[in-house]
Amino acid sequence: MTLSETHARLLADAERAGRELIAVADRGEPGAVNRELVAALAQHGLLDPVFGRRDAMALCLLREGLARYCTEAETALALQGLGGHPILSEGRPELVETWVPRLAAGTAVAGFALTEPDAGSDVAALSLAAVRDGDGFRLTGEKVYISNAPDADVYSVFARTTPGAGARGITAFAVPAASAGLSGQRIPMLAPHPIGRLTFTDVQVPGTHVLGEVDRGMKVAMSTLNLFRPSVGAFAVGMGQAALDAAVAHAGQRRAFGRSLHEFQAVSHQLAEVATRLQAARLLVRAAAQAHDAGAQEVASAAAMAKLFATETAQFAVDVAIQVHGAKALEQGHPLEHLYREVRAPRIYEGASEIQREIIARALFPPT
Repeated sequence: MTLSETHARLLADAERAGRELIAVADRGEPGAVNRELVAALAQHGLLDPVFGRRDAMALCLLREGLARYCTEAETALALQGLGGHPILSEGRPELVETWVPRLAAGTAVAGFALTEPDAGSDVAALSLAAVRDGDGFRLTGEKVYISNAPDADVYSVFARTTPGAGARGITAFAVPAASAGLSGQRIPMLAPHPIGRLTFTDVQVPGTHVLGEVDRGMKVAMSTLNLFRPSVGAFAVGMGQAALDAAVAHAGQRRAFGRSLHEFQAVSHQLAEVATRLQAARLLVRAAAQAHDAGAQEVASAAAMAKLFATETAQFAVDVAIQVHGAKALEQGHPLEHLYREVRAPRIYEGASEIQREIIARALFPPT
């Protein structure tokens, strides 16, 4: 699939920024929002496409390019977009005016609050209660594994407004972090992303902060996830390409038994397999993004295929690259050791691989 000139330039810009932002990423505190990095993304012009065009292809290219060189920059961009998109797409004009310019400028940080301790893959089981209180709502309950928590300035929060109604009784809200009764803690993760827990204790949210319609919050969540799922695959492709780049360079330089490693078929054929799978993943991701941007009906299935195949392929690519390098790649601080920790999470978040297979299967057997 040939990229347009605009999209090719965007990918090149993201790769260039990824190389330049490594130093900024290194200055951040592990597990906390790196506000300097978020601001730097804006300064490089990379948040404008996220909050401007709402273009899935652009989002995929940004994430692929950044991930190839700086996974921390990629994650900062992705979490900012994920948390801010429901406000951008479904917020009332005054809410959009309050938050979106700041999010796009990197001066405020957003989080996406969907998952709960007892509602992960089964999103319709969430129980954070939103009870009517005059013209607004009171939120009580807990969220877990929330992007940019507890450091974000505003969260897109999904809560239960109609008990017992499943997916049809959920409403989305924009909740400022400064709201009375809202608190949180960081959760140390395998890859030290800014992820945390939020506790809501009678948090007052005005009715003007509803995103979309009352009891239609699942639609807001799914439209956001359908936009971002192909780009999770793009994140994976970027990491997989970084692993392949490292393995090819090492195999060309390292000698064993009097020969370069790449002269051993056991090595070169593994790398050929990685290269082939990565290209297939890249094409699936871009096809899904293209389908989303064209308004195609099969976007959910296409996004699921892209995320599933790309994230599983990236895991394979990093594992092969480490095997080619040997023990050195297991040292703390080695780029592949870093990628090995980073590459595991995308197979779980924004819908585990098992959930993606379920989405694909349902498309194969639609209800009659």
